[in-house]
Amino acid sequence: MRLERGRRASLALTLNFVAFAFALSAVTTSYWCEGTRKVPKPFCTGPPLKVKQWFCIRFNSSNINDSRLVQYIFESGEEKFLLRKFHAGIFFSCEQAADMNGFNCRDFSEIAPEHERGVLWLCIVAESLYLTLLFTGGALMTLEQCPCFSIMNKLKLSAFAAVCTALSGLCGMVAHMMFTTIFQLAVAMGPEDWRPKTWDYSWSYVLAWGSFGTCMGSAVTALNRYTKTIVEFKYKRRNIAKSLMIKQKMLQQDLPDQMWDMYLTAVPAGAEAQLELPVNGHKPSTGTTYVVEMDGEPEPQGEVYC
Repeated sequence: MRLERGRRASLALTLNFVAFAFALSAVTTSYWCEGTRKVPKPFCTGPPLKVKQWFCIRFNSSNINDSRLVQYIFESGEEKFLLRKFHAGIFFSCEQAADMNGFNCRDFSEIAPEHERGVLWLCIVAESLYLTLLFTGGALMTLEQCPCFSIMNKLKLSAFAAVCTALSGLCGMVAHMMFTTIFQLAVAMGPEDWRPKTWDYSWSYVLAWGSFGTCMGSAVTALNRYTKTIVEFKYKRRNIAKSLMIKQKMLQQDLPDQMWDMYLTAVPAGAEAQLELPVNGHKPSTGTTYVVEMDGEPEPQGEVYC
């Protein structure tokens, strides 16, 4: 049983560490959502190259200042547009550069609608609380593994760890839902130079919800271990109290000490049936007969049934 409790504690601590690692990776990255933006191709600058630059539009003549020349382009229809990849997170939104090399990032608070920026800050506060409470729960679970604490102190640490972990999971769930709402509003009402054509959730979003799942699993495991240990203690205390009550009844009946030893031998450990003592010489309904001898002479009405 002690080994089983140790395994439960190790499982809760492992789930807590996994949840914290997932949450930290999700919050610090900007791949919650990703997609593409349809933008017009910019005009090419600089001297013409032998290889055609597909990400920009070049006139037929490099001398664009000469008004006597007719300037025209070869791109038409969809060829005049470019699909740039982008990815966004809680703090930043990054988009491919004009030459399609690298990404240009800007603050996500500039993209969110102005009347929803307060919700974005609440989302950041909730994510911070999520990480803080999750780390606190893991620290309490780690202290619980220390052998210098008594059993009751370990139970208290386990209870506090379960509460902190459960609260952190609730904060994380609220924060994730807030960001989902803010991003959808930004897609519909955000700046024209940012609105994506296509988008979907990315791996950081999956890590965030995976962190929430493992966090709640850790909280349930810790709480289950605490409640199971409390139930075991109550069951053992009830059995001890029942044994002491039976012994007290035997002493009140002026029975010899040998009867107590006989009761312990006859009744198995953890038995739920209570010993029935003879009252006024009447026999109980069922039981095994034990004849009690006092001072070498048999007692005429001293039969005890258990």
